[in-house]
Amino acid sequence: MTKLNQKNSEKNIKWHNLTIDRRKLERMRGHKGMVIWFTGLSGSGKSTLANAVNEVLHSEGLSTYVLDGDNIRHGLCKDLGFSDEDREENIRRIGEVANLFMNAGIITITAFVSPFISDRNKVRKIVGSADFIEVHCAANIDVCESRDTKGLYKKARLGEIKDFTGISSPYEAPESAEIVVDTGSLDLNDSVQKVINYLKEKDLLYGI
Repeated sequence: MTKLNQKNSEKNIKWHNLTIDRRKLERMRGHKGMVIWFTGLSGSGKSTLANAVNEVLHSEGLSTYVLDGDNIRHGLCKDLGFSDEDREENIRRIGEVANLFMNAGIITITAFVSPFISDRNKVRKIVGSADFIEVHCAANIDVCESRDTKGLYKKARLGEIKDFTGISSPYEAPESAEIVVDTGSLDLNDSVQKVINYLKEKDLLYGI
């Protein structure tokens, strides 16, 4: 779509206000909607930690949903590759989807490499800083490579995979993440507890 066609198309679009809004849905669920965004290198434990946090929150009767990087690329983003431009669009789409889930009063947990600070900040702007919790899975690259069950790092170092984060494409670590978890040294239970403790200390789970 050209910029002119896009501009003309946007003139015909109007935001429709719904009578059952976010606050009503949150009151029904008994808790706030939010986005918990796990970021880190491939192999840093993002998906494992996100799933474990989800299990704890679900066991407490909270409405949750996990958006996982690999799963999303099987559907919503299967048309995208791994160039910088495609990564940017991948994260933009996920940010919009996560925002929709949050506005349904759901605790939305995402697990994406999301390597660029600017892209994560765009999602924070979409969601709103008050509802966006960035969790940096801060395992270093040596640990991540040692966990590389798919052999992706090896292929990247051999030049068989282009634009691989940490090898041939940069990873920009968060400068001020709400939560930093050293998933290279902490075990899973301690990592989960660090996230849950933050949510409870900030009174984010039942503030309705």
